[in-house]
This record gives sequence, structure tokens and C-alpha cells, in this order.
Amino acid sequence: MPQKPTACLALADGTVFHGQGFGAVGEVVAELVFNTAMTGYQEIMTDPSYASQVVTFTFPHIGNTGVTEQDDEAPEPVASGIVVKWDPTEPSNWRASADLVEWMARRGRIGIGGVDTRRLTRAIRQQGSPHVVLAHDPEGNFDIAAMVAKARGWKGIVGLDLAKEVSCRQSYRWTEGLWSWPGTFGQSEEKKPFRVVAVDYGAKRNILRSLAQSGAEVMVLPATATAEEVLAHEPEGVFLSNGPGDPAATGEYAVPMIRELLDRDLPIFGICLGHQMLALALGAHTVKMNHGHHGANHPVKDVETGKVEITSMNHGFAVDAQTLPQGVIETHVSLFDGSNCGLRVADKPVFSVQYHPEASPGPQDSAYLFERFTEAMRSRRG
Repeated sequence: MPQKPTACLALADGTVFHGQGFGAVGEVVAELVFNTAMTGYQEIMTDPSYASQVVTFTFPHIGNTGVTEQDDEAPEPVASGIVVKWDPTEPSNWRASADLVEWMARRGRIGIGGVDTRRLTRAIRQQGSPHVVLAHDPEGNFDIAAMVAKARGWKGIVGLDLAKEVSCRQSYRWTEGLWSWPGTFGQSEEKKPFRVVAVDYGAKRNILRSLAQSGAEVMVLPATATAEEVLAHEPEGVFLSNGPGDPAATGEYAVPMIRELLDRDLPIFGICLGHQMLALALGAHTVKMNHGHHGANHPVKDVETGKVEITSMNHGFAVDAQTLPQGVIETHVSLFDGSNCGLRVADKPVFSVQYHPEASPGPQDSAYLFERFTEAMRSRRG
């Protein structure tokens, strides 16, 4: 006898998917995206860039390695919920400290299993990322009409500044380096570490670890930090982090600050939302993508060297390369759709990329960018 559905995913167009719920009980409204990564579901769920989004995993084996605190990219999961093909199984991994289902229940995140994720992913690709309501009720009672109405009534991410919600509230110092065997995080080994201010629009921990590992003493400041507050720390470089939401909305307060820093001849390095913030500060524009880029297998071409890197991505907005002003050079493009993935300023030590070179999860083809940032600070110091 088939199981009674205990979870429901309702799309704004009226499409409904039923399945088995796990994790927290309740209901959430969000934007639906899909992620093609085969590993790293915990890092994905704790990536602040997924605020107000439900993630559909195209890879069916989700939960089989359990969870461990070492893999959290933020103190709490940020993605609103997840959609999977097969119900999560018991973990089978020596690093696991808990199973995914229990972890999600404790952290207040909803999951639905038993969904045709191929059909759902195809719908997202064809129609764009829809607004959805995801609900989990062990009794299986769902008001479908009300759920569809709520999905249709949600205003969505366009125009929404989410960076303030996921950013730190107070500044703090970060010194922890990258993880290494047998399971410890290192410290910066640079004898004279470079002073870096990282502006936190939703920074992942492994980005901060990568900065520290490459020789930076990192001071993390909230997203709303002013140029005066940044410069008070006498930085030798400024890092602009990843984050969620509409870059145009976050740019209302971030762009004026970045423009002041651009006049100081400081090395500046941006990732993801930080890349978009830098582009806006330089005079370019951003656009909402149909379904965005979310995965750990995205090919990006360095147009200046011809090298192709396989990268980790998570973004629903993109910089419009046609609006880059004179003196701002497009350095990287997506080989999936030709969208902009990087830029640099011709006469300044300023550059940024759309993808995630810290690789959590994902390949490490682009880790050299942290060394490039360090080298820019070393040149300025010397």
C-alpha cells in the first residue's frame, strides 16, 4: 500500500508535487532553484547565498554522508528547504556526527523526498525559477489552493536586499585556515600577514579560511559598513564577499562605500555578490537570470589566457557585460550561456569573479585567485 504524502511543493503556476516530508514540520514560501553538485549538500544548505530559496538537488543521493559541524559554511542553514529524489538514508561516513534528517529538524529546515527532480528541474530551466510553497505535515493535510495563492502572492527576490539579514551584526577577526588531515583547521603561516577587511554580504567560512591561508589577517565587517569604518582598520586589501538577494537593492548602501575605496588605490577582490557590487560601483548593471547558475561543475573561460576552469557557482543575477564601462575589462565568461563571470580594472589592482574559488563544495581550479589577491597586496607593500 502506497504511503500517504506528508509533504507538498506547490508552484505559483498551480503545479503540485507530493512526497514524503522530513526535517522540520511547517511551511515556507521561497524561490525554487536546482543545484547540480554531487557532493556538499551541507555546505550548500549553509551557504548564505541561498537565503529565501528552496534547493532541488539533481543528484539523488542526498544525506548518505550525514552532517558534521566542520562542514557548516554559516552558523545555521540558510536555504529555506530542499527537494530530493530519494528519501535520505542513514549516514555512512566516518566524519558524520549526525544524520541529515535530524539535523534539519533541529535547525528548522523542511525537506521533501520522492519527487521527480528531473521533471522539476526541466520545468525550472524552461520557465525560470518559480515562487513556491513547501509544506511538511505528518498528517498529510494540505490546503493546495491556499498554498498556490501564497506562492503567487510572494513578491520574490527582485528588489530584495537579503545581505543585511545574513551579514554579521558586529565586526570580528578571522584567523582560521583551511581544513587538512587528520581533521583540523590551520592558521595563517605568513610571518607578516596582510591586513584584509572582508565586507560580509553573506560570507562563507571557507572563503574566510582561504583568505587566511593565503596570508591575510582578516577583519570581517557587516554589509552596511561605511568606507570610513573600513579604512579605520588600515587595510592593505579589501574583500567583497558572496551573498544573497538583488544586487541592485544591496547596492543602495554598498556601492557608495565601494566607490570611495576605489579612489584609495587599494587591492580589491570580489566574489559572487561582491563581484556584482564591484561592477555596480564601476558603473555597470545587473540583470535577473532565468534560472541562475547553481552547481559545482560550471565551465568558465578566462578570455585573456584561454584557460578553462571548472567552477562552483551559486547566483541568480548576473553582471550585464554590455554595460561595463571603458577601462573595465571582462576577464571570464560562462561556457554554458556566455554570461559574465569576471572583471578587472585596467589601471588598478581590482578584480572580481562571479563563481566561488573557495570550492565548498566544488573543484579547486580557481583557488589561485586568493594568491593573486595576496600578490597584489605584496606588490603594494613592496
